[in-house]
Amino acid sequence: MQKTTLPLLAGAMLLVAPSYLQAQTLETHDNENAPFVLNIRPDRPGQTVTTSMLRPGQFQVEVGTQRVLPGSGLGSTNSLGLLRVGFFNHMELRLAQSYLHLQPRPVQEGMPTAAYGLAPLTLGAKWLASTQQDARSQVVFLTELTLPKTGDQSLHLTKPLAAARALVSQQIGQRYGLEANLGFSQSGFRAADTKQGQFLYTLALNGPLGNRFGFFAEGYGTGRGTYTHGTTLGLNWRPLPGLRLDVTAGRSLGGSERTTFGGGLSMRIPH
Repeated sequence: MQKTTLPLLAGAMLLVAPSYLQAQTLETHDNENAPFVLNIRPDRPGQTVTTSMLRPGQFQVEVGTQRVLPGSGLGSTNSLGLLRVGFFNHMELRLAQSYLHLQPRPVQEGMPTAAYGLAPLTLGAKWLASTQQDARSQVVFLTELTLPKTGDQSLHLTKPLAAARALVSQQIGQRYGLEANLGFSQSGFRAADTKQGQFLYTLALNGPLGNRFGFFAEGYGTGRGTYTHGTTLGLNWRPLPGLRLDVTAGRSLGGSERTTFGGGLSMRIPH
């Protein structure tokens, strides 16, 4: 894993160096009260993980359900729960698990029923790479490990799934923001496993539509050699700065074509 992820992260840092330097040299005013910082920015429902990090003692719960409709065959429904905890030294701890809902029984007799139940558990952490949290330009690293033999037996992994991402954000004005991810994941830790690893890149724009409503739009690509590309669009409502409800729709092309619809809720305590 090191042979691939280290060059990947090094390349990511080269790509984001201008933003990183700007965060150090141009951050001359207090940005903590900007709506882009104050308003909750969850790490779901799209492919893009935000650079938003919780302060020590803060908790954030994110839950959502997504319906996946493939180009052919039956669709599936997946629900996700994510717990984020602010920790010391500019670190955030994360615990995530999804639930794959029971699909309708096959029309043809003798066909196996698709697996369903709790998916394997994922542990993760965010690490601040910039010199200042909540800066207008920010760089954060995300590391995750999905554990084998967790969740329901029919969905067990045979090997741990490790992933790492470089997260970059650039605030536009006081309310809009661009966020980008560059990541790599692989199953197992052997050198041979690295050759089967998957790359991911994303670019997202989010911002307000009035005082309490907002939008989210992203493009992404994932794969190795042959990539699946897609887009996700979403609307959200924030009745409180630390509470957000959202609805989304997405479409992926290349590889496995599919359409997705979803909705969810995110809550941060204390605000």
